[in-house]
Order: sequence, then C-alpha cells, then structure tokens
Amino acid sequence: MQSQIKPSTEQKSQRPVVAIIGGGVSGGGVAYHLSKLTGGGAPEIVVFEPRPMLGRGLAYDSADSAHRINVPAAKMSLQPDDVEEFQRWIKANDAVRDDPEAAHENGQLFPRRRVFGDYVGSLLQPFLKSGAITHRRATVTAVRRVHDGWVILDDKGGLTQADIVAIATSHPPPAALGRLAASLAGHPRLIADTTKPGALEVVRPQDRVLVIGNGLTAADVIASLARNGHEGPVVAISRRGLRSRGHAAAPQEAFGDFIAEPATSATELLRKVRLTIRQAAEQGLSWHAVIDQVRSQGHELWRALPIAERRRIVRHLRPYWDVHRFRIAPQVEAVLDTAIEAGRLEILAASVADAKVEGEAIRVILQPRHARGRLERIVDAVIVTTGPAHGGILETQPWLGELAREGYLALDPTGLGLACSERSEALGPDGQVISSLLISGPLARGTFGELMGLPQITEHTVFIAREITEKLKDAERHNSRPISGRSVVL
Repeated sequence: MQSQIKPSTEQKSQRPVVAIIGGGVSGGGVAYHLSKLTGGGAPEIVVFEPRPMLGRGLAYDSADSAHRINVPAAKMSLQPDDVEEFQRWIKANDAVRDDPEAAHENGQLFPRRRVFGDYVGSLLQPFLKSGAITHRRATVTAVRRVHDGWVILDDKGGLTQADIVAIATSHPPPAALGRLAASLAGHPRLIADTTKPGALEVVRPQDRVLVIGNGLTAADVIASLARNGHEGPVVAISRRGLRSRGHAAAPQEAFGDFIAEPATSATELLRKVRLTIRQAAEQGLSWHAVIDQVRSQGHELWRALPIAERRRIVRHLRPYWDVHRFRIAPQVEAVLDTAIEAGRLEILAASVADAKVEGEAIRVILQPRHARGRLERIVDAVIVTTGPAHGGILETQPWLGELAREGYLALDPTGLGLACSERSEALGPDGQVISSLLISGPLARGTFGELMGLPQITEHTVFIAREITEKLKDAERHNSRPISGRSVVL
C-alpha cells in the first residue's frame, strides 16, 4: 500500500495532523473548538470540504429564501455555554435587514437558514486567516490506514497524512423507492433528491404534485413551491400521516425529569412522557416543554436503554418523536396552514402501492393506512422527502465503504448511522475500537441518541474537540506520535 501512495514532494511539519472530513456545522464546529482548546499552537487542522465556505454544509447552504432555521435564533449558537451568541451576531451585523419576515409576532427570530451558515463561517474566519485551520476545498476519494496513521486522497490530487481523522460528513440522501423508482425512471418531474440545487425548478405553476414524506423536508418543499409561485394541488403522504408540528405560542422552560429514574424500555419511556405532558398541562404548559426536556436529557436517557429497546423506539416511535421534536418555523407553518385551508394541500396516511407513467402525467395508486380500498391520483410531479437513508451511509461515498470492508467502520445496530464508542471512536464490525478515527455529528446518533438538533450537535463538536485534545496530549506524554505530520498536494 505504501508503494502506491508515495508523494513526489512533501511539505513536512513537526505538528500532529488532525483531518476533518466534512466542513458543515459538525466538522467546522470540531475545527473551531479544537483551535480554541489548543490555542492555535497544535495540531495542524485540515478540513476537507468542497464548498467554498466552511460552516455551511448541506443544512445551511440553501439559497432558497423559503428555508428558515426551525429553532428560534436565541437558542442557536456554536457556543453551548452562550446560546444567545447567534442572535447578538444577527443584530450586530444587521443580518436580517432584507428579511422583514424573519421576526415572528411572538418576538422570536427565525432567519433564513443561510444566515446561520454566515455566522458559523465568520467564527471560523480568524482561524483560517491565521493558518490554525486549513480549508482543503476538495472531495475525499480514499482514506487508508498506514502504520498507525491515516492517508487521505482527494479529487484535487492531494495526499494528506494524518494522526487523527474525524468523519463529519452530511446525512445520506433519501433511499431509492425501489419499484416506484423503476416505474418512473426517466420521468422529468420525479425529484428523488431535493437537496440538489434547482431540483424544484422542473415543477410548473399548475402541476399536480405528490410529496412522499411529511417531515421537515416536506414542509420546506411545500414552502419553496409556494414561494416559486406554484398554485396546483399537493398531496403529501406518509405512513402515519403525521405532519411536523409548530412552536409553542410563547417560550417555555423545559419541564420534567427523565434521568433521575431513567426508563429501561420503550413502553416505560412513552408512559413517562405522556404522564409528564399531563402534569405540564396542569401547570399551564404545553407538550413543547416536555419534549424539550426529553431532548436535553436525551444522551443520558438513551444510554439507559438496552440496544433492543433503542431499536423498538427507532422502529415504532421515531416518527412521532420527529414531528414533535423537529418543529417547523412559524413562517413555514403559516404556508402549510394556508394551503390546507384553501384546499390545495391534502395530507394522507398512505403509501404508494403502484405508479405508472401515462404520457406526461403519472397515475399513482395509494394504499391508505387504515382502509382496504385504494385511492387513485393523477399527478404531474413526484417529490421524495422521506429523509436520510441512514442505513445506506456506507454506500453513499466509496471511501466509507472501503473503510468498512477493511474493518474500520460498521453500521450502528439501531440503523441510525455509524457504530462508535462512548468516546465517539469508530467501531469495526467486531466491536474493535479505532481510537484515531472519530465520528462527529448525526452519524453518531445511534450511540449518543439526540444528535440531530443544532444544540446537541454543537455540544457534540465540543466533546469531539476535547477527545482529540486528550488523545494528542496522551500521545505527547508517551512520545508516541504515530507519524510526523505531513500535508501534501501533488
């Protein structure tokens, strides 16, 4: 293997190298907090991100003005101990001056999603300027184990040797819809991945639209279509017909305690949540306060559950959790409410039983959840918003699959991402800890539980940065650096 990767030129450094693959909030956050913890003296931090700016990633790179953060700005921050930093940054930079809809009538700010990416990028900029962080604007093509270190190849011809690697890639795209994908193959208005730039532009103003999925992505899609001038009917389906909920009318403190006597089964946890919601109602609080507490105590709560019970939650309760936990911004909620009241949006608990292309139209047969009879709809466009296919993460990028085949990565048994230890170290198929390969962000959700919301992702980036710092200190104490750091561009 070494004979195949010998560089023709080398730029040697005596500092250890930490490579972070993915430069969104998960990867950019690790780089930021690691730079702060180490004071910029060590290590050499290289972030692989093909986008021109670090900190945006998939979530906050959207140029669609209909896409807004779904958490009030006062609760969004890259600093877990300073949750209002983003809101202060907005005011200091007059960042919503061209967005009069950002301020909701309850006084909370829900700016466009891209604004949060601007904020994260601004925090990273000083470290990039000083050289403490290097932005390698390239896509990783291979990650290989060499002795006790790692070699990373990228599509710009670069070769980087690293002591520690953190995987902070984005969610995988939605899974292919099997028979439906085959039936509609080649149709110009089958939109299988809404994250692709301009994906919705093929939908015409009067098109009849079927949206498969009813979560946050579906809400964003419907809001985007409305912003683009779409006036045709929309049918949104999901197995349970659950629509993402909105925020409470006024801010509330989290309510309840789920870790003093943690539940050890999915059934027990569900009973506790329902009981606590009733207790909250007696004090004039809504269910939002209870779900917020479950979220904030999610890691400890998740750790107390056996793997079998975690799987039961993922299989049976996750859809209900998602629609209550991941709330839509009030501005987006208003778009959906208006469409429903006007009769342009229909939400059904159903699945696609069959589909057939008829000219430019599509005949779709739907199977309702609680009925034997089937429904028929003629539509002009089908949009898939079923959410990330976590179980297919190893197939989304060749280097991930290669690491798995070589025994350095495995899927988490809950099906939520990559297997990792309580220190967020990658686990191989046999459970072996790969101490110099870490998993950052939502792909570590199977071990850490609630790792989809921004506050928890931010906390996890701090955790990862501290873990890396301790590993580097331990290696220095034992004089056991596996390789001398080299960052090479061929």
